[in-house]
Amino acid sequence: MENVEEKEVAANGAVDTQDASGGTGGETANSAAAARGFAGGRSEGREGRGEGRRGRGRDRDRDRDPADKEFVEKLVKLNRTAKVVKGGRRFSFSALTVIGDRKGKVGYGFGKANDVSEAVRKSIDKAKRNMVMLPVKNGTIPHEVTGLFKASRVLLKPACSGTGIIAGGPVRAIMEAGGVTDVLSKSIGASSQYNVVKATFDCISKLMDAKTVAKNRGKSLKELWG
Repeated sequence: MENVEEKEVAANGAVDTQDASGGTGGETANSAAAARGFAGGRSEGREGRGEGRRGRGRDRDRDRDPADKEFVEKLVKLNRTAKVVKGGRRFSFSALTVIGDRKGKVGYGFGKANDVSEAVRKSIDKAKRNMVMLPVKNGTIPHEVTGLFKASRVLLKPACSGTGIIAGGPVRAIMEAGGVTDVLSKSIGASSQYNVVKATFDCISKLMDAKTVAKNRGKSLKELWG
């Protein structure tokens, strides 16, 4: 009898041990699943924050999609200046912006403010008030022209289809905003972006439209442009 009771006690102890070990295993699995879920939540949070950062980075770019807005806005230059006062430094910003509808209308503006967004807004408002017509035919300009402003000089030449915009900096921004797809350019003299923009718009003011050029050459518009 004593041996039978000892066997029953041993069996019960083994069952209890198995239950205890099974419970421990379940708790371990649950804790592991919880840890994975927490890690996943943190990674998702990081990805969400990363997307937010990338979104903010895209917002800094002032090139807007023409399908969403009437005008294409291009930030040519953003400058920060500091004024030293008794309490420290006071910063102000200036922005040079070019806008266009990619259909032959372009403009530029220069704005100053104590905030970046306000300076850009002022420059865009001024650009919208000072828009001019850029003659474009078959994606290029009608004839060669040279513009001058102070020590900066800009040369623009028409190009055949497929050439692209051979220009850099402010000249490229103006040509893209105006809808020009093929043009050759050369910037000579001072490289100040403000002066180059003014010289480029001096070129635009000297451009004649395709009909005027054809008339001066004694040809029809179809003979001139094909």
